[in-house]
Amino acid sequence: MLREDLKKELDTLNDDQLKKVADFVAFIESQSEQAATSVPFWQRATPAERARDFRGWVLQLPKGSPSLPDEAFDRDSIYEE
Repeated sequence: MLREDLKKELDTLNDDQLKKVADFVAFIESQSEQAATSVPFWQRATPAERARDFRGWVLQLPKGSPSLPDEAFDRDSIYEE
């Protein structure tokens, strides 16, 4: 009912009024987009999207960087003698 009433009302508007309606609709859409982007990615993404994003992040890491020395992985190296 409301949709049909709105369609009839839109048909009676002139170009200036239609421009104002279009601007208002664009404003409402931008507000809803801002609300959606204010939620952090990790909260709104599916597990598959988060995994894809993580893999993409890993791929952009520098390749061939030096690794830690072997003694860094030795448990005894963290205790004082």
